[in-house]
Amino acid sequence: MSAARQVVVEADGGSRGNPGPAGYGAVVIDPATGEPLAETAEYIGVATNNVAEYRGLIAGLTAAKALFPDAGDALRVHVRMDSKLVVEQMSGRWKIKHPDMKPLAARAAAVLPPSSVTYEWIPRAQNKHADRLANEAMDAGRDGRQWEASASTAVLDAPARTPSTLPPVQGPPGDQVAGAAKARAALAAARGAADTLFPVPEPGVPDTAVPAAPVSAPAPGQPAAGSSQQQPSGDPQVGWGSAPDLGAPATLVLLRHGETALTPEKRFSGSGGTDPELSATGRGQADRAAGHFAALGTVQEIVSSPLRRCRETAAAVAGRLGLDVRIDEGLRETDFGAWEGLTFGEVRERYADDLTAWLASPDTAPTGGGESFAEVAERVAAARDRIVARYAGRTVLLVTHVTPIKTLVRLALGAPPEALFRMELSAASISTVAHYADGNASVRLLNDTSHLR
Repeated sequence: MSAARQVVVEADGGSRGNPGPAGYGAVVIDPATGEPLAETAEYIGVATNNVAEYRGLIAGLTAAKALFPDAGDALRVHVRMDSKLVVEQMSGRWKIKHPDMKPLAARAAAVLPPSSVTYEWIPRAQNKHADRLANEAMDAGRDGRQWEASASTAVLDAPARTPSTLPPVQGPPGDQVAGAAKARAALAAARGAADTLFPVPEPGVPDTAVPAAPVSAPAPGQPAAGSSQQQPSGDPQVGWGSAPDLGAPATLVLLRHGETALTPEKRFSGSGGTDPELSATGRGQADRAAGHFAALGTVQEIVSSPLRRCRETAAAVAGRLGLDVRIDEGLRETDFGAWEGLTFGEVRERYADDLTAWLASPDTAPTGGGESFAEVAERVAAARDRIVARYAGRTVLLVTHVTPIKTLVRLALGAPPEALFRMELSAASISTVAHYADGNASVRLLNDTSHLR
């Protein structure tokens, strides 16, 4: 019987254009010494990032098998990659829906017995060796040649490695579950907030630019207007030791839809108007957002507002990721009644008293029977609760509007209603909120538009 042999494979792939000129790289490492045992890389022509990453995995596994042809079932390979998509799919935690990924995943699974391979996500900074190999391969392809091992300098860019045994994989890649859960529980105990997971929803803001409203802040120690938040009760936990490890959060990635013809004119555009489609600019923004999420490979589910501009934006992303889109009515924008299609200035000219009352109270609806901020926030919070319960531990893209996104962020922060008037939210921007099983939430990103530049 062959002696057991353990190796680490680090693999990566890239595409300059996604799709565009692509290449992969992989290195086989001896965990006992930290030394590289084999390197491989190849320019593969025009392909996507995900295809290149899978090709890197296949090449790395093949190289490990070739190094120890007599090891048989005794060979143990621990794969480390910065692609969550590949790691999660090959670990069996994510479904493989995209037709281009299925045959590649099957090829990777066939190189070695599944019981012989484990997977771990690592930050990109820890995958520099394989990343450099992939870039060398793409550089070679640009110059009309193939990568040559003798000319590679990738090892010089590799992070310092120390001898180690193959680590067990626990929890979802990239999330420091245990430490984060304990920190959140300790903070909750310190403020005695065990019962304030989801306070009663309060107002959001419309899908248009609204200047700062004259909302009065509550007196110290008093609840905000329109709030019925419960007071904390029970004995708080003390110290780190009693904090449970609650696993991965439901991560809500909040994508505002792309522009419509009304967006640059800053007109009220809610669920009671014409339901406009994306403009040419908006379609371009949706495509860039789709490319961004395809490159990240982190989104597992997509839920959209029923309004056309959101469904079109969601469809662009879903088409790149090979996912289905679920519709949730709770994510629709406010019904602005008689104000639909008007600018803020036009509303002020025509309905000055109604506008003043609307800005002053979350319980006041727009002229003509629209929805109050309190009503909108209540259904948004209900949608959030449904989604968090349904997708615990998963990353969900919510394609929605200004009011729902700002409401979700405000509730996660536990901020007063007037905080909603202090947030900027651009078309096709990305925000992120994580919801944990202990009732805490963490705002990780707000109004990111870097993917649009």
